[in-house]
Amino acid sequence: MDNLYCQGHEKTFQECRFDGWGVHDCAGSEAAGVVCQSVKNSSKLESLVAKKPTIIKSKFKEKEIEVRLLGGRYPNEGRVEVKVDEKWGLVCGDGWSLLEATVICQQLEKGYGQAAVQSAFFGGHHENITISGLKCTGREHNISECSYESIGGRASCPGPDDNIAGVICANELPDLVPDEVEIERSTYLEDRQLVFLQCAMEENCLASAAYKIDKNDYGYLYEQRRLLRFTARIGNIGTIDFRPFLPKHAWQWHMCHLHYHSMEVFAHFDIINLQGQKVAEGHKASFCLEDNNCLPGVEKKYACANYGDQGISVGCSDTYLHTVDCQWVDITDLAPGVYKFKVSINPEFKVAELNYDNNAAVCNLYYNAVSVRVFNCTLQRP
Repeated sequence: MDNLYCQGHEKTFQECRFDGWGVHDCAGSEAAGVVCQSVKNSSKLESLVAKKPTIIKSKFKEKEIEVRLLGGRYPNEGRVEVKVDEKWGLVCGDGWSLLEATVICQQLEKGYGQAAVQSAFFGGHHENITISGLKCTGREHNISECSYESIGGRASCPGPDDNIAGVICANELPDLVPDEVEIERSTYLEDRQLVFLQCAMEENCLASAAYKIDKNDYGYLYEQRRLLRFTARIGNIGTIDFRPFLPKHAWQWHMCHLHYHSMEVFAHFDIINLQGQKVAEGHKASFCLEDNNCLPGVEKKYACANYGDQGISVGCSDTYLHTVDCQWVDITDLAPGVYKFKVSINPEFKVAELNYDNNAAVCNLYYNAVSVRVFNCTLQRP
């Protein structure tokens, strides 16, 4: 099975979407795996769920915690060591991300987090873990402002023995920002028959209900889906180019679009009700990144065609026009009402940026079953 897409409520894999039995382009090193944790009864599960936020919200008692980097090849990198109870110890790499790395780098005045290392590449021994479950927003000035799960002799670190937190810091990074005005201006509705959406269906770009239609029914291809189309223009206002998370040899060729896709998770398109629940989402799985529009004097550098290098140059933007396949949210089953429409870029913080607080455009959306209006878009964090 390849390109498996589940929502989490399915009882078996067969209920999920995938490319078909035996249809894949996977190498032997791409096998999927899981780590499960069993819970004997529901009451225990409820107590665990209730207890978990309490642990995460624990704060350091110290006003400030000293931090240092050791084992690096250069002064701007190394394993993270923290001083707790007058002793230096390591930070567990479980859940370690660019947000925590950024706090470390800025606390040490070494710039921003360019890479969050989760290994013993910079040395260190697993027995010397002092803090586990460290969680930061990236805005803190000292890790004492962050949350943690356990500290000191009680610190436990799941995973392999080399699960040690490290960082690589940098002074220059890209900074992506969606054009919220363009989203407001370009959004509209389109009713389109499935016969014109076969490529999009192959890439899981439609809502789940579209895949439950009985293909044995005569004329199923002429059933219509309602699409909320819009243009996504993503600019780089940082200091260096934005490059894909995956190396070039790992990019995937897509027959429908006839070019390589370099990022599977570059953007999320979500419609959220007033209770904060996601009620519709864009299933756009892959993207190619290129310079479509640049400021005067800035030369285009990246192009998707002919297996070209992909990225977004400083001063340029990658524009996915509303006419592009999968540049939509399938709202066929959405009830009329007032919602939030959220377009998030680099939503999982996989690629380091100067600022993550401008990576999402959040808008008001009014839908009356005949027309749609998107307004009051503001830039926020995904």
